[in-house]
Amino acid sequence: MSMHRLSGCPSCSEPLEEGDRFCGVCGYAVTAPPPADPAADHPTIPLPSAPPAPPAPPAPPAAAGGHGAPAPGGSHAASEPAPGWGSVASAAPTLVGEPGGWALTPPEAEPEREPGNGPVPRPAPAAAAGHDGPHGAATPPEGTPWGPAEHAYGAGGDDQPARYDLPGGTPTPPEGTTWGAGDAPYETAAPAHGAPAGAPQAAGGKTCVACRTGYVDTDGYCEHCGHAQPRERDHLEEELGSVAAVSDRGLRHHRNEDAFAVAATALPDGSAATVAIVCDGVSSASRPDEASAAAAAAANESLLDALPRGAHPQEAMHEAILAAAAAVNALAPEVPGAQNAPACTLVGAVVSGGLLTIGWVGDSRAYWVPDDRSALSRRLTEDDSWAAQMVAAGLMGEAEAYADARAHAITGWLGADAYDLEPHTAVFKPDHPGVVVVCTDGLWNYAEAARDMAQVLPPDAAARPLHSAQVLVGHALDGGGHDNVTVALVPFAAQAEPEPGSGPAEEPQAEASPRA
Repeated sequence: MSMHRLSGCPSCSEPLEEGDRFCGVCGYAVTAPPPADPAADHPTIPLPSAPPAPPAPPAPPAAAGGHGAPAPGGSHAASEPAPGWGSVASAAPTLVGEPGGWALTPPEAEPEREPGNGPVPRPAPAAAAGHDGPHGAATPPEGTPWGPAEHAYGAGGDDQPARYDLPGGTPTPPEGTTWGAGDAPYETAAPAHGAPAGAPQAAGGKTCVACRTGYVDTDGYCEHCGHAQPRERDHLEEELGSVAAVSDRGLRHHRNEDAFAVAATALPDGSAATVAIVCDGVSSASRPDEASAAAAAAANESLLDALPRGAHPQEAMHEAILAAAAAVNALAPEVPGAQNAPACTLVGAVVSGGLLTIGWVGDSRAYWVPDDRSALSRRLTEDDSWAAQMVAAGLMGEAEAYADARAHAITGWLGADAYDLEPHTAVFKPDHPGVVVVCTDGLWNYAEAARDMAQVLPPDAAARPLHSAQVLVGHALDGGGHDNVTVALVPFAAQAEPEPGSGPAEEPQAEASPRA
């Protein structure tokens, strides 16, 4: 009896005799290969030692299995990465050329595995890996579904192009782009990256601020954990000499609609002038973030042009507000009424020649906080709002007016649909040093009174303006962060000798410049 002859029927285990070609009980063809054990982890056909015949058409795509990964319940035998990628070892795959230039040349044949050894380990699932065997055309286990973006026996096709996603989300990478060592495509779980949290990532991919391992795609979300990444304007800080500003999105808004500009320049006499502009986009208008950014930039540019030429700071501030209004008006739609015109508020401060000049439209505010906290703190602006009008008319007390639901409805703003624009300007001459706090309502809602603002502002604000601005923004966030929060701090060094018990003395106030 030959050592290869079966002693029993593979189907019903009935004993067989020499020369039997069929089972006498169940009729099973003894010469046929034994049925595949569904529990066994083997391919449906043995791996050939030479290139096989042309591949069969692909099976219908299925959701399970991912991009190049075996579906649950099936496995790939002796699989290798698609041509152009790295080895099966732990080294990261490297893209060596455009997909069209990849050749499906068979690599060297691997030694045939013994039964029961399981599949050869695959690399981390690559989007274009497919189900290639050692010669580029092995057959996956029966019933294994293809991933939604895969192709049978090849790395791409005319009807379904393969995916080659990079960490940055680019569908097709430029020629020569490589993955960083230890990195895998975005479908790979975090441990497969092979690097601890915070490790350097590949060039061209921004690391997620949440998981510190995934990359951020072009939509601003992490490809690994899905965390939405902060936009560039979500938190901004700037320090320029003695002036500093911080802006934050807050905890409730999906974007930051505030903007600021800080600058310093020289006056004709050689003395320095410091500028701070803060703008708050009107959320009910269209593109409020663009409006605030345009207004802050235009006002800052106007002041930096006028002050070095010797313009009076109050006149320069008035013209800067008009320039900001023109910049916001330019954003309005060409067809009137097509949408709400972009709009914002503005407040600015200029410290120059011993004078403090304030300008504003809307409900963004400026506060004076002396270095000596025993001296009087002051609010330097009056809101263009419903509540302020009620208080000014004597119809309500301040506490009652600001508790009303209509309190923050503004009556003045910059924008094409604004009423008669009336910029407010005022000049002060403090006789002792202090700090000017220029902010949006996202901050002063949590420190409305001047004494409250003075309590929150650190005592060393004049020496550490950026740190102090961070503290003020943190105070608003700790209070709930219901709105965008922006604050700029401008230290003021008095030139006159301080007099005991005196507060900030207001100069005779000039009228606002004629309306535009």
